[in-house]
Amino acid sequence: MCYLLIFISGMELQFEWDQVAAFVTQPDGQLFSWRERFTCFRYLIYGIVNKTGSKISLKFHDNEFDWKQNESLIRRLEDEGVVKLVFPLHDEVKRKQLLRNWALNWHDFTWQPIDEVYSYFGTKIATYFAFLGMYTRWLFFPAVSGLATQLIDFGSMQWLVLPAFFIFVISWAVFFLQFWKRKNSALLARWGINYSFAEYKASANELDPLPLRHPLSVECVEEKKFHNAPAEKRRLQRNEWSGVLLRIRNNAIIVLGIICLQLPFELAYAHLYEKTETEALRYVLTAAYLVAIQYYTRIGGKVSVILIKYENNQGEQSTADSLIYKVFGLYFMQSYIGLFYHASLYRDILRLRRVLIQRLVVSQVLENLIENSIPYLKYSYKKYNAVHKKREEKESPSGKSVRLTTREEKEYLKPSYTASIGEELEDGLFDDFLELALQFGMIMMFACAFPLIFCFAALNNVTEIRADALKLLVMLKRPVPRAAATIGAWLNIFQFLIIMAICTNCLLLVCLYDVEGKWRIEPGLVAILIMEHALLLIKFGFSHFVPEEPAWVTANRVRYVAQAQTVCSKQLLRSITKQDTKWE
Repeated sequence: MCYLLIFISGMELQFEWDQVAAFVTQPDGQLFSWRERFTCFRYLIYGIVNKTGSKISLKFHDNEFDWKQNESLIRRLEDEGVVKLVFPLHDEVKRKQLLRNWALNWHDFTWQPIDEVYSYFGTKIATYFAFLGMYTRWLFFPAVSGLATQLIDFGSMQWLVLPAFFIFVISWAVFFLQFWKRKNSALLARWGINYSFAEYKASANELDPLPLRHPLSVECVEEKKFHNAPAEKRRLQRNEWSGVLLRIRNNAIIVLGIICLQLPFELAYAHLYEKTETEALRYVLTAAYLVAIQYYTRIGGKVSVILIKYENNQGEQSTADSLIYKVFGLYFMQSYIGLFYHASLYRDILRLRRVLIQRLVVSQVLENLIENSIPYLKYSYKKYNAVHKKREEKESPSGKSVRLTTREEKEYLKPSYTASIGEELEDGLFDDFLELALQFGMIMMFACAFPLIFCFAALNNVTEIRADALKLLVMLKRPVPRAAATIGAWLNIFQFLIIMAICTNCLLLVCLYDVEGKWRIEPGLVAILIMEHALLLIKFGFSHFVPEEPAWVTANRVRYVAQAQTVCSKQLLRSITKQDTKWE
């Protein structure tokens, strides 16, 4: 049986042992990645079909059913409830190794064995942890700078400290995203993944792989000729613009929902917050508000999932990106409208700092508590029900111990790594990336109001790396590997938040404050425009200083293209020789 491997150049070739050196290998030395192996296995077991030409009667306990002609056996067993779920099991040896070297390793706060994570979980999860680790390491720079602005007395130059810190933070964010692109391309090169091909696979249904094929053949592939080219062109244009109109309609529905439903709720919370006198009650009010708004926003996310199903999106990745933009809009309002309300209404920097601390501390504690406790509670509840059911089936006395005997049973009861708003469109990385994006927006848009906020974010992310690793290795099923070469739409959201940070911090800086912390609207709009345009110039100018791809990645691509062309020529020559032999 042949299998297709992918070159960095994006070409597909039939695998042959005599050309093994030309094919991309994995960091662990294997030829096939975890996603490729899982896809092959799934393809094989779901490819077991009834080819006898007639129905076959099957019986499982008291359940009797027919296996129809050309029907997949596994899908039939799933429909009958015989097979509950097909999912990958944890490899106990590798899992314990990752627990020891990664999840429970606190010697280096941000170091991670990314290649091992990639070999075990696949590209998408490894890319998330690589981004989280790099983001956390880079956070130490503004954290130290923010700490210095708060602890050091600069004397007569104190009025320049915050503007200088703000310029440094914007430059830091721009360079961080540029260097992340470089790191991302380096990781893909090391893992033997072609960006364009990975994006194509992500847009397709990667769990139902295409039939194996040899892409190069001596037969000429005739181009499709439309019998009625003008009519076909009109049909494609009509579908294109109808999809655009559907997306505009759905976006309008989300915006109206924010204005009519979420905005009054946010303003009511901000009003109650001001009426509450003690700090303890304000913390309680903030916690209750964050819990309530989480469920409200999830409802909005589920509505977004329903709306997206009627959009004309091209592939799964396009659908997921559309969902990301819509749901982030909901969470953007939920996270920042109260802060904007306090900043604009009271214009008191000390009050704004207290609100920022309460929001950041309470939200991070609640999110970590919910994120890590809910999977454990779900597993405990399912395990209790399973043991109780076994005890009833065996008619064991209540005092006698009944346990789950197999590892498969225990793994099946664990929750899946899914998103909270639509598991059919995204995996659990949706929630993890959303948490990072909201944190990035808060620390960037209010950097001048509270420079120490970067210290809180850095400390939280150090624990987040280990908590997410433990969640994946201990509390959840092993996730299905997904093909994703980049962080996708989240990169655009981070770029958007930098622009928003320029606007909000310019307002904070221009509204100068005196020793009592009261703001004044001097020196005015001219200073806002000058500073804003200068920082926007820095943002877009610095983006071109750092190449998005290291030179060695480019050199490797050229080398792989040369190897691919050599193998293509040999395979084409072999095909021609075989056909000439047939004609003779």
